[in-house]
Amino acid sequence: MSDSAEAIVVFEGRGEVRVGIGTSLLVAAQKGHFPEGSACGGVCACSTCHVYVKEGGALLSELEDEENDVLDKAFDVRANSRLGCQAKIERPGRIVVDITRESLDAFYNEHPDERAHRNG
Repeated sequence: MSDSAEAIVVFEGRGEVRVGIGTSLLVAAQKGHFPEGSACGGVCACSTCHVYVKEGGALLSELEDEENDVLDKAFDVRANSRLGCQAKIERPGRIVVDITRESLDAFYNEHPDERAHRNG
């Protein structure tokens, strides 16, 4: 895959990962082994993959009604809130993401063996 078909996703305080266009932020987190929750398996049925997109939001797919409805269930929703399972990378560039406390807690509840390695 050439650089022009990739994006760099920076997970604040955790590292970064290169992924292809069409990848969701949740899949990017999984590829980088970053602790983003996904209780529903990434099918837009919960809000445990809630993240804040701090930079590069214009590189992502538009917020759809279904995602917006599920975000209503999330805690501390902000103007830059997205569900990692629904926010797909559409253009190359750099995206900076902050995983929410809600998502971190969900991840560690889903993966108790990772608690010893918890960062954040």
